[in-house]
Parts: sequence; structure tokens; C-alpha cells
Amino acid sequence: DVQLQASGGGLVQAGGSLRLSCAASGFTFDDYAIAWFRQAPGKEREGVSCISSRDGSKYWADSVKGRFTISSSNAKNTVYLQMNSLKPEDTAVYYCAARPVKCYYNIYEYDSWGQGTQVTVSS
Repeated sequence: DVQLQASGGGLVQAGGSLRLSCAASGFTFDDYAIAWFRQAPGKEREGVSCISSRDGSKYWADSVKGRFTISSSNAKNTVYLQMNSLKPEDTAVYYCAARPVKCYYNIYEYDSWGQGTQVTVSS
């Protein structure tokens, strides 16, 4: 049974940093891609970043490139999203999601989702 537990959200001032964690269980971590999505009020869920545990390939949305870093610990079955230089427009609920092998930013490619963690960036 695939389970994802997202944590690390909070309230931070613009320019600050947060690190989100996504702890995974119930599947072979090395064979999966883990993505972070976010959804702001009234907006569609959008892909933020993704890492494939099989080959370490990483992807970022243009809106976060250079500010967010994604990494993984295969020993801990955990994916991290380090968010620096946060902006008010980064405010959203952040979700992690898992799918086999390859990264996609299409939400319909993902069967397994974490519960979401709120990130609020004040100006």
C-alpha cells in the first residue's frame, strides 16, 4: 500500500526558506519518481519539481528554477524540496505524488498522493 507523508510547510516571510519532506513507504523507492505539486486557492494544481529515484534526473518548473532544489535520500525513502527566496506567489498547499520511474507534470499520471502541507509566504 503506497503511502506518502508530506511535511515541513509553514508561514515564512518573503525571501525566506522552507524545506518540505515527503516520506514514502509501501513501494520500492528506487523504481519511482516523486513529484511536488502545488495548488493555490482558486487555481489548478501545478507541477513544481520532480526527481526520478532510478537515475536521479530532476526537473523544475520555470517559476521555481534557481530557487527550489529537489533531492532524495534512498536510505530514508524521503524526497526533500528546499525552497529558497520564497515569494508570496509561492503560497499554496504543496503535495507530493509518486509514479513509476519517469517524471511527468500531468497530475493524472500519478496514482499516489500525500495529504498536502500548507506554505504561506507573507510580503
